[in-house]
Amino acid sequence: MRDTIDAKERIKKAILVGLPNTGKTVVFNNLTGEYNLVANCPFTTIEPKRSICRIGNETCELTDTPGIFKIHTYSRSEMVTRDILFSEKPDVIIQCIDAGQLKQSLTLTADLLEMDIPLVICLNAIDETSKKGIMIDSSELSRLLSVEVVESIATRKQGLDTLKDAIVNAINRPAKPHKKLTYSDSFEEKISSIKSLLPEEADHKRLKSQLILTSDPFVMAALEKEYDSNLTEVIADTADKIKKDFKGNFNLEINRTRNQWIDNITDKTVHRQKIALKDFKQGVASACRHPVFGVPILFFIIYIMFMLVVHVANTLAGWMEELLWVPVENLVTGLLPSGFWHDFLIGDYGILSLGVANALITVLPILSVFFIMFNTLEDMGYIPNLTVLTRRIFSKLGLSGASVMPLVLGFGCKTMATMTTKSLQSRREKYISIYLIAFAIPCAAQMGLNMSILGRMGTSAFLIVFSVLFVVEITAGVLLNLFLKKETRSCFIQELPPIRMPEPKAVLIKTYYKLYWFLKESLPVFIYAALALFALDKSGILMATKTFLSPVIKGFLGLPLEMVDALILCMARHEAAAGLIMNLIDAGKLNYVQCIVAVTITTMFVPCFANIMAMIHELKMKNALSMTVAINFSSFIIAGVLNWALLRIY
Repeated sequence: MRDTIDAKERIKKAILVGLPNTGKTVVFNNLTGEYNLVANCPFTTIEPKRSICRIGNETCELTDTPGIFKIHTYSRSEMVTRDILFSEKPDVIIQCIDAGQLKQSLTLTADLLEMDIPLVICLNAIDETSKKGIMIDSSELSRLLSVEVVESIATRKQGLDTLKDAIVNAINRPAKPHKKLTYSDSFEEKISSIKSLLPEEADHKRLKSQLILTSDPFVMAALEKEYDSNLTEVIADTADKIKKDFKGNFNLEINRTRNQWIDNITDKTVHRQKIALKDFKQGVASACRHPVFGVPILFFIIYIMFMLVVHVANTLAGWMEELLWVPVENLVTGLLPSGFWHDFLIGDYGILSLGVANALITVLPILSVFFIMFNTLEDMGYIPNLTVLTRRIFSKLGLSGASVMPLVLGFGCKTMATMTTKSLQSRREKYISIYLIAFAIPCAAQMGLNMSILGRMGTSAFLIVFSVLFVVEITAGVLLNLFLKKETRSCFIQELPPIRMPEPKAVLIKTYYKLYWFLKESLPVFIYAALALFALDKSGILMATKTFLSPVIKGFLGLPLEMVDALILCMARHEAAAGLIMNLIDAGKLNYVQCIVAVTITTMFVPCFANIMAMIHELKMKNALSMTVAINFSSFIIAGVLNWALLRIY
């Protein structure tokens, strides 16, 4: 027991912070040897990630935090990082700075210097700035801040050993006083007057005094929880009196002084060539978000993804079926005659046929091809540019720019996209965003599988389904915008990451982990879903359910009764339902119109269980379940109307 306690005492706390999309998670992966999802896109990290690891001769608990621009914040997502910095008393802070965003990052650096905690700066992506003819004097930057600055190319692990040494040195050596910025004498006097009122044991008193004087919306609430209410009243009254007597605006005074300090540092450390090569990649980024050129580029990307899934993934799935599944099926058929155990293993609801083979043979090859393409787009930085392209459409739905990124991220993972809505200040915008994410937006896995299914029916089927989903999504947004109570819309400025050539190795590693996580999470679900359907079938409950739903499934939707199985599987995993639809197509049980209707309703029907949990987390139980019921009801009505319309055309 004593050894365990001693081991815990030796664990040092290290916290990674920085602006969004500055390479924090790449550095975290490099230092810990673990893998967490990395993308050239904001909001990739939405919750803190922690790991115990060895850094040099120290055992550290390393925490990767969501992006933060500065300590004074109005964003609840940034508050997660600020609370960690204030409450956990780290032994060292590692600030990741994208070398191309040095000026923007120094605002956060100024706040971190105020905390008097050992600080190390990881100056990342220096290869990109050098290509642009920009050189940063890291030694001079270190001298001006009295902080160790480590140059890094995190994607290639260059500078990793030097960073580890800097972290160990910062933990073990007596901290040198940081060179903080100072304000005018009168302003410093007012900061000191608030600082003197804070209890002696309070941490970061100077920084908290500035936050109080600049009307930070969270700091007083935190003080009220921690200290006596009389004390916080005295502090609030004193701050109000100071602000009334002050001739000017505290925020403007701080910003003006900080901007001068930042300009002074960048003037001394950033050197630009007089002639720099034209940046072709930024021209590509500009075209991707251009209102005229951006739409054809988007359609071209979708077309390429569609063709790869239809012609490459489906061919790969066919080969895998011949090589892997057919021998297994023949073996089981030879060993077991028709009967219970035959049906249990390879029947319509067999654990091997509907469970294992559905996941490994039908779904996995399609996801492999689709994820390679999607991960390439993520690492290029295309996704944030897509949000700019689509912002005008979403603004018509009552959504600000802050809401656009979660919606676009929904095409990657609905659960993660739902969690990112915590950054939205408006409850109305959050409700609309979560509804639209859950409704007619297919996640990456479902998108790839839908492409594969519809590809068997031709390009026209793909165009019809996604046109319907687009119209349905826009209509739902317009109606929600019309009926929900209006609120003041917030301002939003989004940092656009540079377009980068993706590293093939990084794309393949990310694809591997996404497929690994898919199998780890989904394979048991596929098997359990097959077992559940098998039990329902043998008990007669499944047939009774099909008979009961026959007027809706066969009459209204025009689908075979086997689609009840797919709708049940949707409640577990949409990918399982997609695999079953492919089997129905191969068996000749779905025609052109039925295939379109089947894909449409399964895309809209029942968000996956993980997404429902995220909806409950963000909206609470009552709102989330009401939303789920509304989505399911709407999906049946829309699919039925679509079936009626298509039968009159075809």
